[in-house]
Amino acid sequence: MIFKTGKDMTGKLTAGGYLHRPLPLERERSLEQMGLRKTVLDRRLLCDMSCMDGWRTEGIGALNHDGRLTPAGHTSLRLQLPTVMPHWPEEQPDGDYVAFGKGMALYDVGGEDWTGYNRIHFWLFPDCPGARTVNISLIYANDGAEKIPDIYMREGHHEVNLINRKWNECFLEIPNLPRDKITLIGFVSSAYGKDRATGEYLRFDIGEITLQNVSNPEVELGWLPLTNSIVYSMTGYLTEGRKTALMRREDGCENFSLCDGSGKQVYEGSAEIKETSIGAFKVLDFSDFKKEGVYTLRSGEAETAPFQIGGDIWTDSAWKALNFIFCERCGYPVSEKHDSCHGDILAEHNGLKLVYNGGWHDAGDMSQQTLQTGDVVYALTELANKVKGQDELLYARLIEEAEWGIDFLIKCRFGDGYRASSAGIVHWSDGFIGSYDDRPARVQDNAFDNFLYAAYESYAARSLPDEMLCEKLKTIAIEDFDFALEKVKKSGWEKFPVFWEHSYPTSESQHRAAMSWAASELYILTGQERYAILAADSMTYVLDCQCIQPIGNMKLEGFFYRNKEKKVIQHANHQSREQLYMLALKALLDTQPNHSSASVWRESMRRYGNFLKQSMSFTVPYGMLPAGLYHVNEAADVESFDRQHLFAGEGARTDYLEQLKQAIPVDTDHYFKIFPVWFSFRGNSAVHLALGKAAAVCANALNDSELSDIAREQLYWIAGKNPFRQSLMYGEGQRYAEQAVYLPGTMTGQLPVGVQTRGNGDVPYWPQANNATYKEVWVTTAGKWLSLLAEL
Repeated sequence: MIFKTGKDMTGKLTAGGYLHRPLPLERERSLEQMGLRKTVLDRRLLCDMSCMDGWRTEGIGALNHDGRLTPAGHTSLRLQLPTVMPHWPEEQPDGDYVAFGKGMALYDVGGEDWTGYNRIHFWLFPDCPGARTVNISLIYANDGAEKIPDIYMREGHHEVNLINRKWNECFLEIPNLPRDKITLIGFVSSAYGKDRATGEYLRFDIGEITLQNVSNPEVELGWLPLTNSIVYSMTGYLTEGRKTALMRREDGCENFSLCDGSGKQVYEGSAEIKETSIGAFKVLDFSDFKKEGVYTLRSGEAETAPFQIGGDIWTDSAWKALNFIFCERCGYPVSEKHDSCHGDILAEHNGLKLVYNGGWHDAGDMSQQTLQTGDVVYALTELANKVKGQDELLYARLIEEAEWGIDFLIKCRFGDGYRASSAGIVHWSDGFIGSYDDRPARVQDNAFDNFLYAAYESYAARSLPDEMLCEKLKTIAIEDFDFALEKVKKSGWEKFPVFWEHSYPTSESQHRAAMSWAASELYILTGQERYAILAADSMTYVLDCQCIQPIGNMKLEGFFYRNKEKKVIQHANHQSREQLYMLALKALLDTQPNHSSASVWRESMRRYGNFLKQSMSFTVPYGMLPAGLYHVNEAADVESFDRQHLFAGEGARTDYLEQLKQAIPVDTDHYFKIFPVWFSFRGNSAVHLALGKAAAVCANALNDSELSDIAREQLYWIAGKNPFRQSLMYGEGQRYAEQAVYLPGTMTGQLPVGVQTRGNGDVPYWPQANNATYKEVWVTTAGKWLSLLAEL
């Protein structure tokens, strides 16, 4: 795979100072814009806002009849609320992870049956002085035979991202939501505080609300795509490796064709019928076509939009993901997004205080995770090394962004093993230290985190062009590793103390893998033999955690357990660092190829790679790597279960078994899950991208083309080769949907937490309903995207 910035992207980059202003939003190819062109088969006006009967307000907002006329000439209601309050809400007086309040406009529907309609259509006009980001949430409640699913959707919640000071035509498709007895619909706006430019109030004029029945509602649940449609990677396909698309079995015809830009057929193939555990499909395989260019696929009445075949198809996506990361900078003014921010979030340790801003915000909120910034720094530096000599412009910008993150990693050190590590923030603060809206940052000396910091710092120290910075990074990498090692010697393999941090679910086997990898990175950096010895010794425990006894008829093996007792299998359900096992093993093979255990390390990678190959059979003909194997008694390990599943709820252990029942039984004790067992934090982008990274690392170590194909398929899934035919990266490909971007606003290149499941099911669920966590944008996903690109 090569990288080369094309003319179109170069023009956009030049206009924005090479990502010193955000890339423009290309809304015309979004799912929302395309949805407005659907045929409306039936409609009913629910409320024309001619009077306020049935409407009420709750919270800090006021509702009146002063709204402007809608484009159709109807009156509108006006909801107004302050941008900030002089105190935190009563229900959260400490201000932890909360806005200043909410203003609600609620309409009593009276228990209507809406099953004859599949879309809610409405008009909104925001007039919010100084607001660069404007959104409001549509809420709805059903009191019928089935409640609205998902722990985050008890009343139904859909964030609507708006353009300020114009009428926005909006809709929400609801083909899979319970709606036999709708009791309430309304709008909720949150007071997130004042950025430097923000005015005193948020004002929304609410126009007429209409129920509609539209043609071809989006597929939101299950594996089968829309009738007469082709599922494909909308970015395109790498010249080498497998290139497939798919359809429903009954759609299309026996043959398919690949056509060039003029419409001329350049390739014809026979569609393969594939009967699988997830459905019946036609597979269109054109892997043997290797002429680079722009093409469309056709079969019967179905045709794709143009896509690329080539060696450099992912360059634009790298720029877009980098744009997203840049827009999430904390403590830095990002034009059209926000001003310098959070200068009053303080971390305190041993009588010292530091301002906890820098790096990148976590997601659509303004939270911070220092280790996540470290993860992203490593991904940026990896890709910079990959593109160096190929695309110097992209290289320079990746290095610049990595150095921004490294500054934060160094800034957060207290010098004794402790770091400012995280903060829960969902507001713009006033910037004054000592006012009521100050929030404390958490501080800790977690050994696992310090091992990873040491690895990231070591890698950066031999990658960056700034010699003095590299000298400093070398010094602190050695220190951070020693801090972690001393903590382990003193306290053993710790129980992670900070509930809110993404390293909280880390297992002992992953802990040792991180230690081994960090030691190998320091061995490369310093040449000191002690690191080589520690790297090899740490891996001994990790290998004791690997399954080498085949399970079930498929003889599954090669995966890892959480510890060497081998009772609980290693899983991820939100954040994932599954790639650590393979990174550590490959680093050992690269640095100590003549070690007496080298053949054992290589065999471990081979076993793991074979497990990934076997896993793919559960999602064929799609290419998404599934979550993995589960033991029926894992919930009995209380400590492990509670660490893996935050806010799981009282019925979690019962739900655990219900989720396994929806999975594929392997034997009497084991089930294979396509999506993770999860409860509150749902969305699998980090999970399958981390597995994809592991596959790519294995592929490079073992020279295994099948594993390379598996790694590429993780990119294809994100780029549209999924049942919903949507690109999950905003601005890449076609039919990308709005995502939850509460404070930073919509950003080109943004990526979500990922596809979820409905309830306890194990099939993909991707409704238009836009909320956390599954549709919330997440810097972690962008980092894993770039890291996987770097490995291919």
